[in-house]
Amino acid sequence: MDVNPPVAETKVDGERLGRLLGDPGLAWLVERVRQRIAAGRPLTGTVTLARPDDLQRQAAERLLGRSPSTGRSLTLRLDTVDEILRRSGVSPDGLETAVVALTGPVTPRAETRDRQAEAWQEALAPLTTVTVELADWAARIREDGLVRRLARTPEAAGPLISAAVRTLHALPVDPPTSRAAFAALHLTGAHALDEGTPLATLVLSGIRTLTGFPDGTGAEWRREAWASAGLLKDDVSSTVLTLNLRGTPALDWTADEGEPAVLTLRSLNRRTTNGITTATGHVHVCENPAVLSAAADALGPACPPMVCLQGQPSAAALTLLRGLSASGAVLLHHADFDWGGVRIATALGRVARWRPWRYEATDYQEAVTGVSEPQHLTGTAAATPWDPRLATVMAEHGVRVEEESILDALLSDLRAAAH
Repeated sequence: MDVNPPVAETKVDGERLGRLLGDPGLAWLVERVRQRIAAGRPLTGTVTLARPDDLQRQAAERLLGRSPSTGRSLTLRLDTVDEILRRSGVSPDGLETAVVALTGPVTPRAETRDRQAEAWQEALAPLTTVTVELADWAARIREDGLVRRLARTPEAAGPLISAAVRTLHALPVDPPTSRAAFAALHLTGAHALDEGTPLATLVLSGIRTLTGFPDGTGAEWRREAWASAGLLKDDVSSTVLTLNLRGTPALDWTADEGEPAVLTLRSLNRRTTNGITTATGHVHVCENPAVLSAAADALGPACPPMVCLQGQPSAAALTLLRGLSASGAVLLHHADFDWGGVRIATALGRVARWRPWRYEATDYQEAVTGVSEPQHLTGTAAATPWDPRLATVMAEHGVRVEEESILDALLSDLRAAAH
């Protein structure tokens, strides 16, 4: 015996409903009703159409059985439409049942939002697998909306995030390689990390967290940011400026002449940096080319070996200094006394050990007293782990000291080391 009560069937006269409410001139009304159903609002009150055309007025007249208002707009009472549908037998259960029968089920907006939220949670799930080094990046990605702007939908975001996490887990690359070669090996093809692609944008944001590369803009900044993780546009664009290093015929020749030499990453990768030697076992590292140029002018072949970073260290510079440090060379580093210079020193410390060269708190305090036209120290402060007091006194004085302003003192050190 069937104990379940029979389910009442909803009777809708589909043919008459199509002629009455399915008229193209009433499409606006049907859409308004669907919007109210989705929002959970009652189907009462009025709906108004501004500037209706003749077809829309005629359709409303057929529905109501009379002429609607003759003003510039067209207003219909939903209660009236509901009553007409019930009384005529077209839809005994009223307007909502009629619209659903005519156009299909309506998903409540709250339910849609819940489904979207669940879909985004699933898309973001790969972020839970990142390493400790990328934890801050993963947290930021969840909050800042970057993925939503890049992917638009959770269906597109899931594969994008998975590819980004997989890429970042393979970084940094050592020895450095071209971005195209890396992408061909680890992703869908050589162009997967091309500039401007959503994946490249997302991975680059992770690289900044992974390597500590400072914020910036522009093509040069992006190239060096990629290079900080060992991914290069090519192996000849990345260069490093040197003075009086030896170990190759070209370096020996420039050292004999006391002239600066430029090394490419290509040359450093093809000839191991272990073959590059220093006459003294010490290498003075500066930030600005003017310092190295002045040293070459003043001391020529007698100048101790030098490497110039020319700002944020390039892949070539990091490769060279890493190799020199591994070979036993002592790196002595100086940079501008500003937060950019501090970050450069920190970046260098991630790949090679170095000692400060006039780059401690006492050196800054001495340098500040000699500045004739002080420049304001701007930007976000950064730590100075080699001498914590340096960051403190820089913040207290608030004065930026360029490397060139203490050039005489730096040249004096180089002259003393030469003897």
